[in-house]
Amino acid sequence: MRKVTLGHIWGISLTAEASMLVGSVFLWLGHTALAYLLLQAPLNEAIIAGLLAVPLYWLSDLAHQLGHGWVARRVGYPMKEIRIRGVLIITLYPRHEPELPARTHIKRALGGPPVSLGLSLLALVITLFARNALSGPAWWVSVLFFIQNFFIFFLGSLLPLGFTDGSTLLRYLRQR
Repeated sequence: MRKVTLGHIWGISLTAEASMLVGSVFLWLGHTALAYLLLQAPLNEAIIAGLLAVPLYWLSDLAHQLGHGWVARRVGYPMKEIRIRGVLIITLYPRHEPELPARTHIKRALGGPPVSLGLSLLALVITLFARNALSGPAWWVSVLFFIQNFFIFFLGSLLPLGFTDGSTLLRYLRQR
């Protein structure tokens, strides 16, 4: 798949595939539906909130992946690339990385969830305490920001789905 380099962060290449554009449309529709159907936002506000939630989604996922990248650097086996693909961001490590101990994989897998939990708590504080200051789409975006960080990037990342941090943890905790 063709990719575009967006830049570098901490020596990690940040790239995106064209599928990110299609993924962003699906994210917009999903966030809009969530705001409208579940949160009962008026349709016009749900559409705006859904649109505003998309860049926050990408930034949230990027922050999660940078948490992994920071820990990977600290343990001496840094990641090579963060790639945006579809509706997810994947991390790539050097192809010829030596066999690493389970402890290293566990530490790297635990790098992202605390970042997402921290963003969840920030979003919760904003959502609860700024309810009177925020109105319309801004408040719905704060709710969506909480939902995506807590349920997708924190809790969801810990589920053993084969491609998540939870799967990595399960695999390497069994080895220990």
